[in-house]
Amino acid sequence: MRLPPPPRTLAAKLGTVGALLLALALGSIALTLWVTWQLEGGAAAVNEAGRLRMQGWRMAQAVSAGDLPRVERLAEQFGDSVALLRAGDPARPLFVPRDAATLSAFDDVQRNWTQQRAAWLRAGARASGEVAAEAEALVQDIDRFVDSIEARLARWTAVLTTFQLLLMGLAIAAGITLLYAAHLLIFRPLAGLRRGLAAVEQGDLSARVEIGSRDEFGALGEGFNRMAGRLADSVHGLERKVAEKTEKLSTERERLAVLYEASRFVARAPSLQALADGFAERMRRSGRAHAALLRWQDSASGRFVLLAADGVAPAMRELEQCLEPGRCHCGATGPADRTVPTGARVIAISAAAEGGEARHCRNFGFTHVLTLPVCLQEELLGEVDLLYRGAVPARAPEDQALLDSLASHLASGMERMRVAALEREAAVSEERGLIARELHDSIAQALAFMKIQIQLLRAALKRGDTAASEQGVQELDAGVRESMADVRELLLHFRTRAQGDDIVAALKTTLQKFHHQTGLATHLDVQGHGLPLPPDVQVQALHVVQEALSNVRKHAGASQVWLDVRQHPRWRIEVRDDGRGFTAGDPAADETHVGMRIMRERAAGIGADVDVASAPGEGTRVVLQWREPSAAEAPSMTALPADAASGAAGPAPRPSGQRAVA
Repeated sequence: MRLPPPPRTLAAKLGTVGALLLALALGSIALTLWVTWQLEGGAAAVNEAGRLRMQGWRMAQAVSAGDLPRVERLAEQFGDSVALLRAGDPARPLFVPRDAATLSAFDDVQRNWTQQRAAWLRAGARASGEVAAEAEALVQDIDRFVDSIEARLARWTAVLTTFQLLLMGLAIAAGITLLYAAHLLIFRPLAGLRRGLAAVEQGDLSARVEIGSRDEFGALGEGFNRMAGRLADSVHGLERKVAEKTEKLSTERERLAVLYEASRFVARAPSLQALADGFAERMRRSGRAHAALLRWQDSASGRFVLLAADGVAPAMRELEQCLEPGRCHCGATGPADRTVPTGARVIAISAAAEGGEARHCRNFGFTHVLTLPVCLQEELLGEVDLLYRGAVPARAPEDQALLDSLASHLASGMERMRVAALEREAAVSEERGLIARELHDSIAQALAFMKIQIQLLRAALKRGDTAASEQGVQELDAGVRESMADVRELLLHFRTRAQGDDIVAALKTTLQKFHHQTGLATHLDVQGHGLPLPPDVQVQALHVVQEALSNVRKHAGASQVWLDVRQHPRWRIEVRDDGRGFTAGDPAADETHVGMRIMRERAAGIGADVDVASAPGEGTRVVLQWREPSAAEAPSMTALPADAASGAAGPAPRPSGQRAVA
């Protein structure tokens, strides 16, 4: 089989045209150089022949004068010039044209010179007329020689002019040829490619180009056509993939919406039953099931207790209230469906299961159940059973992940409620312990004191000691009054709550109540600006202030009380009075040691210290100061005001040095 000839490349085509033009140009240049060489050599020969003419006249003058040495010298020079013309000089260049007329004229000059040379070199003077005639004959031969050379040079000049005209025409023809070749080989294929690119840019992916050659542009055109075809296929495939991705993103958005709504529902569920009912309905819709059962495992008995159901008849719900461990009311459990991810099982409800309880799911029309474990930190808390009246619909792994996420949200929500219940129980226990401690440190001691006074009063009555009896009655009356004051103070303490994020308002209220209770003048001084204290820290700080005020009421005997608050660089609250004061060794000071211990315990719980300074007759100063600014001033969501957390402007800050007097 005869193979097709290989394609001629664009470089080969351009190289062929260029080589032809180069060959013509080089040939023309070489011929022009050769003609120029001939003209230069002939011109040099004409110059040398002119020198012969001049030398001939000089020798004629020397012969007429009889100057033989000069004649000999000039004859030698004339002979050298003739020999130079005969031999030529390629270095100059200088040579006589080799045509017949020029060579014949040159032979005449040589022959005449040979004859005249012998006659002119003879000694003796000769007649000037005879010598002039001989010289004229020699010069005429030289002139004929020069004329023949000039005629030859004129022909070469005509040839050179012709070649120059030919070169000019060749240059014009070469330019036209190159332009036409460029149009055929380059510009026209490029125009086709540009039209194809413009069509593709406008969105016409069916555009194709036709080059009509097998060179590089032909290969480029075929590549462009293949690229356009593949681009069209890619665009169609990309549109299909975009549609699929859009559908997938829409599905993912729906799943995320379900998870977001479930998270919000978990955060806002008012009770455990509301949480269970809501998740049973959400799990049924997400799993595309006909009914859903939400069971919770009793950690003590191991039974699965029914918390909520959706889409289940009341009779079946009554039968599903409690499931014994290891007992399946749905019948025999076959192997898990391999299409379901690990953790979930698809169970076919057996119609031939033994016992009425095992058949009632089938009796209500359900044929399959999908069980989802509800786990928290690898601990099984319960399960969700999705019931179907047919085969379980095929689902993507993302759908199963959604169900698992909902189950995880359910476990977290129920655990959150359990932890909240435990926290409330702990708070109640702590508050009860605080009440017991307050009662023990105040009223219990007063009651013990009154019990002793009653015993003393009874003994005095038996003795008939009226004075001792009267004194005992007065002691009991003072004890009862002190107990009543303690009770009112405890009630005031227990009702104290922080007012939002402004502890200054709560301190002002506390001072006002203290003023109404004791009649003492109170002063409040607030300085600086700082981050608000968290609510729990505010409550403990208020209790410390109230305990200090209680000590003032009981022991100080003061007429005025000052409360100084400094918010920057760290919180500092100082309670001082103008009472009698005390010394460290004073027995009366021991009566306040219980209150001091309570204040220090409260301060330690909020990262602060209590410092008590006093001297007899100089009053007492109790300072509550936080150890580090971050301990009480670290910003948190609980410490921020409600309007600041929502992005609104908060209340205007209180000017530095504000004072309030109750």
